[in-house]
Amino acid sequence: IGGRLPTEAEWEYAARAGTTGAPHGALNRVAWYEGNSGSKTHAVKQKEANAWGLYDMHGNVWQWCSDGYGEYPMQETVDPKGLEGAASRVLRGGSWNGDPLSCRSAYRNWIASDLRYFNFGFRLCLDFE
Repeated sequence: IGGRLPTEAEWEYAARAGTTGAPHGALNRVAWYEGNSGSKTHAVKQKEANAWGLYDMHGNVWQWCSDGYGEYPMQETVDPKGLEGAASRVLRGGSWNGDPLSCRSAYRNWIASDLRYFNFGFRLCLDFE
């Protein structure tokens, strides 16, 4: 058993928790963002969990994904993989100093993979292989 960063597709699947629309509830109830954060990060589990019991999928800190950033393929793709060897990595979820748009499940951000910042964090996936 080991841990790793989720792929971008895994992160979005977990964030949506079986839904296809907007975040699972009113944004103030599920996320820390520029409108309610007081300009700081917050301890986990202070907001409502999604339908699968996952907290803080939206807002609070940007979450690193394992995928290198690249444009999505033009054709419909199931579980797309990011670019191998890309200089930038995908960030998902939005953060405490972001606007509501950046907290959407589908919103993508990216930054150089060696950069660290006060509003970046991560979530691990458990591998049973």
